[in-house]
Amino acid sequence: MVPETIASLLHHCSKIKAFRCGLSLHAAVFKVGLQTDIVVSNHVINMYAKCGEIDSARQMFDQMSQRNLVSWSAMISGYDQAGAHLSALDLFSRMRLAPNEYIFASAISACANLMLLGEGRKIHAQAAKCGYASVSFVSNSLISMYMKCNHASDALSVYSATLEPNAVSYNALITGFVENQQSEKGFEVFKNMHQQGLMPDRFTFVGLLRSCADSDALQKGMVVHCLTIKLGLDSTAFIGNVIMTMYLKFSLIQEVEKVFKLIQEKDVISWNTFIAACSHCEDHEKSLRAFGEMFNEYHMRPDDFTFASALSACAELASILYGKQIHAHLIRTRLNQDVGVGNALTNMYAKCGSIGYANNVFSRMSHQNLVSWNTIVAAFGNHGLGSRALEHFEQLRAIGLEPDSVTFVGLLVACNHAGMVDEGLVVFNSMQETYGIAPDIEHFSCLIDLLGRAGRLNEAEDYMRKFPFGEDPVVLGSLLSACRVHGDVAMGERLAKQLLKLEPASTSPYVLLSNLYASDEMWDCVAEARKMLKGSGLKKEAGYSLVQVKGKFEKFTIGDFSHARIDEMLQVLKILGREGCGISMDITT
Repeated sequence: MVPETIASLLHHCSKIKAFRCGLSLHAAVFKVGLQTDIVVSNHVINMYAKCGEIDSARQMFDQMSQRNLVSWSAMISGYDQAGAHLSALDLFSRMRLAPNEYIFASAISACANLMLLGEGRKIHAQAAKCGYASVSFVSNSLISMYMKCNHASDALSVYSATLEPNAVSYNALITGFVENQQSEKGFEVFKNMHQQGLMPDRFTFVGLLRSCADSDALQKGMVVHCLTIKLGLDSTAFIGNVIMTMYLKFSLIQEVEKVFKLIQEKDVISWNTFIAACSHCEDHEKSLRAFGEMFNEYHMRPDDFTFASALSACAELASILYGKQIHAHLIRTRLNQDVGVGNALTNMYAKCGSIGYANNVFSRMSHQNLVSWNTIVAAFGNHGLGSRALEHFEQLRAIGLEPDSVTFVGLLVACNHAGMVDEGLVVFNSMQETYGIAPDIEHFSCLIDLLGRAGRLNEAEDYMRKFPFGEDPVVLGSLLSACRVHGDVAMGERLAKQLLKLEPASTSPYVLLSNLYASDEMWDCVAEARKMLKGSGLKKEAGYSLVQVKGKFEKFTIGDFSHARIDEMLQVLKILGREGCGISMDITT
């Protein structure tokens, strides 16, 4: 086998990341005695690096009796691409040969990823001294490095000195400005690029679309979307995924779905984005349908993010049937479970009412992070097991984890559901004093609800005067509900007036006030409150239930008789009414 043939085959293995074939070829190199051929050895290094076997690449590099610039370039760029940026810089510092533009570009890229501005400046000076600073390979890396280090002016200076700026140069500037929250300048660079007659590519649009999502610029995003359609890029997964993410930021689920359907070769990220988008827009049933379609019809292999999203949808629908099916699949196919998936399983079982299963999943996790502990604390809290939630909080502290804001929401909910008022007050007061966490509206709402349920209405009102959240509609509504339960009409009327000022377009104040009067049998006042609601022109949003039937979710809304099988349902209710000793089953009254 001649050296040129084996080198060509190794190069092909590098391009398609065919590690096993490359390994066989490396064995053939020894068999035919080509291990001393520097060209072949360089191809072996490159093959290992491109296939992610960076240690094998370094072993080959160290065994070489002679090395040229290509050897050093393959190894340094291999380290940089593998994320071993310090190793790349260490090897660069050991070079005794004068580096070429490819080596400079890899070393500068390593500095960029490590945010080593000082080291990057030194390499920039060295490249300038060797006459490579204005070469596009090096200048583009320098632009990216300065942008990542938040030195946009230096990046622009490099760009100005570049002999022939290309699309990569403009892309580096656009991405840099977007990452530095200067999206307007990013669009200015894009206009300049267009004026220079350069064709934007997929990387150009990724930066622009991300800037639109981050800066709430929907109109600009739609214009960019139109440009991608014009260039035929919108149907690629690389661009389509980012367009979906942008529309998701504005909760435009229909636009997300249109883009998703137009992507010709959907990858895992496409499916993950669409599944997450459906859940984000509260269409959890569609989210699970998409998961099933991905798995059963397209035979795509879900990743950890896919499973976590599907389990979250199951949790929101309280669908333990689907949740258990996903869990069973994970047990069969994955020996090592991702912590994010474990957290999603714990949450799913807890929200489906199976606190025992939730605790089992949590206990068997090989690694638990703060999210894991927050999930189990909230799970015990929502099931009224306040003492268990507090026990887990103490265990969390014992292993050295620091609680965050979410931890305390779970604890306060736990104390609330278990009626542990004094413990809840201790938890709330410890947030700022012990942990330096300022309570926000969620913590405060839990506290007011806790005191209100316990009938400590005056104490709750005192807290409302102390904190800036006292006039929040949710807090006022919570205390107003407590006034109804404990019959404090005077305080209830006062709170209702405040609530009506803050939320004139909501039915809640009227309904709560009416219920308050009804609990005290003040029927004239009840009639007046209902008259006020009717006069406002507002309508209370109808409640609904979701029922899972043969794998599908049926929605039943109060007062809605448009269901396709309503006649059968009414007939069954009549039969139940007859068999129930004359109990009325007339749902139309």
